[in-house]
Amino acid sequence: MNPDLANSSLAPRDWACHSPYLSPGYKSTLLRAPARALLPIKQALARLNAPVYGSEQLGPFDHDLTKNAIKNGEPLGERIIVAGRVTDEDGRPVRRTLVEIWQANAAGRYVHKVDQHAAPLDPNFLGAGRCMTDDQGRYRFNSIKPGAYPWGNHPNAWRPNHIHFSLFGDYFASRLVTQMYFPGDPLLAYDPIYQGVPENARELLVSRFSLDVTEPDVALGYEFNIVLRGPRGSRFE
Repeated sequence: MNPDLANSSLAPRDWACHSPYLSPGYKSTLLRAPARALLPIKQALARLNAPVYGSEQLGPFDHDLTKNAIKNGEPLGERIIVAGRVTDEDGRPVRRTLVEIWQANAAGRYVHKVDQHAAPLDPNFLGAGRCMTDDQGRYRFNSIKPGAYPWGNHPNAWRPNHIHFSLFGDYFASRLVTQMYFPGDPLLAYDPIYQGVPENARELLVSRFSLDVTEPDVALGYEFNIVLRGPRGSRFE
């Protein structure tokens, strides 16, 4: 367990600030939203301290999506750096937690058998990475800016540029998944997933361009901080 959280008194979650399980504009929720009341997890199960991740389980390029799948050359697309902090609701760092990301390539296509739309695959880009937060709760990824793609939710539906984030707590049931968007994307106004988030919380899913994170002559930098709960908590899927 994160030592900073061991003795903390957490405020009750404000579930109304999260996206509803059933959102008619987002068609797949009609099929997967719970039809019955949720069952609470027994306290004993919630205290299971597994899995435990350590830096020794990570490869040297797991955090660098521009290098972890190179076969014949460099991946195509605009290089970016995504960095930020993972904190609790009081701003304390969440140390040594596993952060995973996955995304489409620059043409808007995933390396997945279900994704069969006409955009090209990039043989030098896997589209997935992982890292551990440090003692200040910081993480950092090198990647390629993902492209938009059609997704069939409604006529002429396109997903905005985005990166999926997954964070693990002390046990498997504590996994949290969210999406990071890019500032100024015109597709945000038409995206049912983004629009399904309460209006006052949508900005928490949009990264911020940062010249401090930007690496000269290499890649533009974006800052995306993740807060696990509270009024400024990140909105999770």
